[in-house]
Amino acid sequence: MMQNTEISARLIVSDPDRASAFYRDALGAEQVFRAPPGDDGRPTVVDHRIGRSSFRVSPAVSSWGWSSPDDLNGSPVLLEIEVDDPDETGERMLAHGAEVVVPIQNWPFGKRSGRIRDPFGHLWIITGELR
Repeated sequence: MMQNTEISARLIVSDPDRASAFYRDALGAEQVFRAPPGDDGRPTVVDHRIGRSSFRVSPAVSSWGWSSPDDLNGSPVLLEIEVDDPDETGERMLAHGAEVVVPIQNWPFGKRSGRIRDPFGHLWIITGELR
């Protein structure tokens, strides 16, 4: 087994700066690093932190094999974020351009959760304690 191993997501999007602003405003993500713009004016990576978790945002670059959900007609990955108030987080995401896929509600497995598609096509499960 590998020791001291971490995994983090890299979300491929059409506009990393706009996506970074969405994740900051909607999820409270702190931008911890932004690479300088490449030839196309977009940063190749923007690193974020939410609590103890981190993730990256990068532009779609077909020659690198980096495709956004728009390029793929949807996202094959489902991200999950556990928060104190799923309803408030979901509303904040919606206010910044996300859309509901499955409404946030109490579920028989003991969580309150729902699914949200962010403006860049990435799917999120927003989950927390029952109300």
